[in-house]
Amino acid sequence: MTDALTLKQKTLSGLKWSFLDNFINQGAQFIAGIILARLLSPKEFGLVGMIAIFTAISIAFIDSGFSQALVRKNDCTGEDYSTVFFYNLAAGICFYVALFFLSGTIGDFYREPIVPLLLKVLAIDVVIRSFCVVQQTILVKNINFKLQTNISLVSSVVSGIIGIAMAYSGWGVWSLVWKTISQSIVTAGLLWLWNDWRPGFVFNHQSFHSMFGFSSKLLASGLIDTFFTNIYYLVIGRIYSATELGYYTKADQFKNYPSQDINGMIQRVSYPVLASIQDDPVRLKRGYKGLIKNVMFISFVLMIGLSSIAKPMVMTLIGEKWIPLVPYLQLLCFSGMFYPLQSLNLNMLKVKGKSSLYLKLEIIKKILTVPTVLIGIFWGIKVMLLGMIVNALTSYFLNSYWSGKLIDYSMREQVLDIFPSLCVACVMGIFVAAAGWLLSAQQPILILLVQIVLGSLIVICIGQVVKLDVYLELRDILKNSVFNRTPVLSEK
Repeated sequence: MTDALTLKQKTLSGLKWSFLDNFINQGAQFIAGIILARLLSPKEFGLVGMIAIFTAISIAFIDSGFSQALVRKNDCTGEDYSTVFFYNLAAGICFYVALFFLSGTIGDFYREPIVPLLLKVLAIDVVIRSFCVVQQTILVKNINFKLQTNISLVSSVVSGIIGIAMAYSGWGVWSLVWKTISQSIVTAGLLWLWNDWRPGFVFNHQSFHSMFGFSSKLLASGLIDTFFTNIYYLVIGRIYSATELGYYTKADQFKNYPSQDINGMIQRVSYPVLASIQDDPVRLKRGYKGLIKNVMFISFVLMIGLSSIAKPMVMTLIGEKWIPLVPYLQLLCFSGMFYPLQSLNLNMLKVKGKSSLYLKLEIIKKILTVPTVLIGIFWGIKVMLLGMIVNALTSYFLNSYWSGKLIDYSMREQVLDIFPSLCVACVMGIFVAAAGWLLSAQQPILILLVQIVLGSLIVICIGQVVKLDVYLELRDILKNSVFNRTPVLSEK
């Protein structure tokens, strides 16, 4: 029981600091993004979105799944860390060179003359990130998110100030580029300053090959996922225009603030925690079940709520020139709310060492994405986004079926666990959307405030009246965190 309590406290501590890390980092990014959206045009956001897929693929290659292999390995040595570090660094340099020489071809593809120069400069970010992978992995492995939170705070604020100052001074799209690069520079500098680990001058081929057996499958699946996640940017930028891509890019950013934050937080915390109890099936299922119920309650409420307040929020925060992104954001919310659930199920495959199965599932799911991309080409962006919702549901069912078999937690049992949370979120969303329609003649900021207050009250009232277990547990965790008491979690 002591070990179980320790695990729960460790998980809660990790979740708390990971949440603060995401909240602070994304909060700073959110504020900077709002100011930049008011200073810049949709086209300038679209130009940066055009090259996102190329930098994202490069970053996936830099990691190559080694960070997760290090987290999963219980007896990591200094040679293991150094080996991965020098691989990361070599990969970063190689991909910068590749992007530099391919930039002209990429610019021709988009028919935008400024894209080659943008890519040559932004690709510097790839090299900078290669210095950080092992440093960040060590913090994740130790579930030390407090230090990561401090680093995120400083880097987000500094980069936000730089980006806003440049945009205000008339640098246009370059303010977005240097905001990204400056954040990576500050993050890398602080990781090396505040983290004691330093690489030794060693590259152990045996260590590399032993980890590559596991990480190679994650690399392949990560590349597939990165490509197909960003392919919508590629299609919209090539088939439509930089301005239309700018609307999609900003809508995707708004959706990502809650969706990807929850996803990233859970990925970082749940994987090392669940990996530490991978040989105890009873504790593993109990911990996994609790995570799914808590995470999906938060995800459903935030994403359905965001969809309901989309129009007054956009008008209040970034102005009427961005109104065309509203339907994109609303549709993206309904696909994004399933991302954390998919990630948790995929994490279980990694915890159990099923990287081959992980890869096969990624291939199957991405093949199913092809029709959605073709729909976007021939029938428009909104129809493509509807297809993304279908893909999100299909991906969840595939992931949950196989992960459930590993720990005797069936897809049916998962659905029954999260269904009450979905019902609460839907009721809240209907009332919030209705309030927005009834108040449509009022000022957007007034509508937004009324919707937020109403949505919060509805969730609290329903949770209290029906005694929803996940709501009560999250309420107690929040109260205990605020008053700094030892949390008491349900064993259900």
